Amino acid sequence: MDWLHQIFQKIPETALFLSLAAGYLIGQISFGKFQLGGVGGSLLAAVVVSQVGVQIDNGVKSVMFAVFIYAVGYESGPQFFNSLNRKTLREIAMAVFLAVTALITVLVCAKVFGLNKGLAAGPAGGALTQSAIIGTAGDAISRLGLPADQVKSLQSDVAIAYAVTYVFGSLGAIIVCVNILPKFMGRSLRDASVDAEKLLAGGGTGPGEGQLSALPSLVGRAYRVTNGATGRTVADIEIGEQDMITIERIRRGGTSIEPRPDVRLERCDIVLVVGRRDVMVGAAAQLGEEVADHDGMSLVMQKRQGVFTKRGMNHTSIAEVRATVDREMRHGVYLQAISRAGMALPVLPETRLEHGDVLTFYGTPQDTQRAVNAAGYELPYTNKTDFIYMGVGIVIGLLIGLIVVHVGGIPITLGSGGGCLLAGLVFGWMRGKHPMYGVMPPAASQLLKDFGLAAFVAVVGLNSGLQAVVTVKQSGLTIFLLGVFVTLFPLLLTMLFGRYVLRYDNAAIFAGALSGSRSANPAFGGVLDKAESAVPTAAFAVTYALANVLLTLLGPLLVGLV
Repeated sequence: MDWLHQIFQKIPETALFLSLAAGYLIGQISFGKFQLGGVGGSLLAAVVVSQVGVQIDNGVKSVMFAVFIYAVGYESGPQFFNSLNRKTLREIAMAVFLAVTALITVLVCAKVFGLNKGLAAGPAGGALTQSAIIGTAGDAISRLGLPADQVKSLQSDVAIAYAVTYVFGSLGAIIVCVNILPKFMGRSLRDASVDAEKLLAGGGTGPGEGQLSALPSLVGRAYRVTNGATGRTVADIEIGEQDMITIERIRRGGTSIEPRPDVRLERCDIVLVVGRRDVMVGAAAQLGEEVADHDGMSLVMQKRQGVFTKRGMNHTSIAEVRATVDREMRHGVYLQAISRAGMALPVLPETRLEHGDVLTFYGTPQDTQRAVNAAGYELPYTNKTDFIYMGVGIVIGLLIGLIVVHVGGIPITLGSGGGCLLAGLVFGWMRGKHPMYGVMPPAASQLLKDFGLAAFVAVVGLNSGLQAVVTVKQSGLTIFLLGVFVTLFPLLLTMLFGRYVLRYDNAAIFAGALSGSRSANPAFGGVLDKAESAVPTAAFAVTYALANVLLTLLGPLLVGLV
């Protein structure tokens, strides 16, 4: 292995990328329905690689963790702040209860078994599957003013205890949320989802990522006019169908005619009609027979996004907006989608629009441009990350991490991890309110999270791997059993709290909220698989956003309290 040691000494970054490649390969191996995942795999691979002898500059670790934790906060920010309202009090209470229960559980275990700060924080990260705790706890340890070798030893304990407890941390959450909870509630997740869908307006679920509906809501059709529509004006037909269809083209005897409101249709005219499918079905019977594409009838339609900023119309329902806008302004424009801080909203008459909402209009380029200008301003499409916004956010987060407050003689600080998390939350929320600024495409955000965390964990494993092996030999079984307890006890206690105190009565919604409170993505995937519905998603989104913040903060809290 001397040749490998020499390579790592000359080019240490090869050890980092070898750990990532091997780790993600290991993470893909399935043990039944369980997979270790790329982060856990990278840690294990890095520990093995470290036995050859390699050191990575700690500056790499700091940078990787800063971009990772900022991206986590940035993505969770809109949901986090939007979830802080009276309508989601149950979800807030559940996420807080689990975090507090988990903190107390780990503190008691640390006291009973005499665990040091690292061996206490590690199981919190692994058993609660909150990988960010490795970073926040390690950062807090580095600020204790301890000798460098002691800091390195404690940080190594955090990493190895995380690795030992992570496997059951993922598996235990799946067991509780997917298997135990439905039996406890006496209702399968699928049946509970069906019950919930019956109570929701438009309870059907939309297409997932990469999917398209076979029956799109907005369609275009060409018809040959028959006796039923002959003599009727364009305005008669459009208004008669509740303004839900528009005649965009008329072809008569090989000549195109402008579809003005007062134009009367004649027999055998070819008309191009665009509108909502449910209305189009009824209109077809009156217009005539449908025909294939006809010369001169082709029309390009466009989706255009606009940010809603219309003065005097904040918190106004779609029905009220429609009533105040004249027909000429809304003619040929269809509201296809609404998103608020990155979350999709239902397009229903009673849905209230708020300033900062992103509206997706469908229609001809001219019509959609008119609608966007009337609603506010156009949101240009871009897949380029706003590095000015991101850079300022991370700098502010790092500066916040320098602030230290002494409480009872104990120094309390968010550290660079907590500071970047807080900055990410605020900057992500601001981006949701002002979509023109701070662009970070979902793919870019995912890359920062995946690469940042995996690289951070790999550096920890490479720099601490030799010490980690010693720790496993000394107390590996004890840490594993403690991890089992820390995994199950807070989850089961929160399940009882949710059922009998918060009064969750639907198993699917309850399972989504519980898995989110533990930030347990594998468990949530199992819940969706069993539910065969998106019903659990809404509750999961709220508790998951809160858990990402609350559980991450357990790292410095445990370091300070143990």
